[in-house]
Amino acid sequence: MTLKNSSDQMETHLYNAKVIHTAGLIVYQNKQLLLAFSKHKSAWYLPGGKIDPEESPLEALIREIQEELCVTLLKTDLTPLFHITAPAFGEKEGIIMEQDCFQGPSDLPYKASSEIGELRYFSLADYMAQSPIVPGVITAFEKLQAAGLAANTR
Repeated sequence: MTLKNSSDQMETHLYNAKVIHTAGLIVYQNKQLLLAFSKHKSAWYLPGGKIDPEESPLEALIREIQEELCVTLLKTDLTPLFHITAPAFGEKEGIIMEQDCFQGPSDLPYKASSEIGELRYFSLADYMAQSPIVPGVITAFEKLQAAGLAANTR
């Protein structure tokens, strides 16, 4: 079989990979992206998490944001923004993260819960100075830059 492009290769790879379905919150101010520091994986991530079998991505995100950021969002607070496919950071090699991302309000009093070490807004340049770098976060920055919603610097 001949693959035409990298997206075909990714689709073939995904067919054989374990997939983790997640939902992520996109909040940006001044062209910077809100990220949460996960104590468990010692890395900066989009707020959100895994989708339980009985949940929609939107329901999972509302639950996860309540748990992580101590804010109760309504379905009407969230707008579908984009989808991310990336290697699942902190998981075994070959596991893929599929993440539905929703834009959330930037004017809410988000605060870190006990499972989150810190919340902070990042430009891509600031994020690239962190270690480790999470592939899904880079993809989110790239999609925001393409839409003119994040600063276009690396």
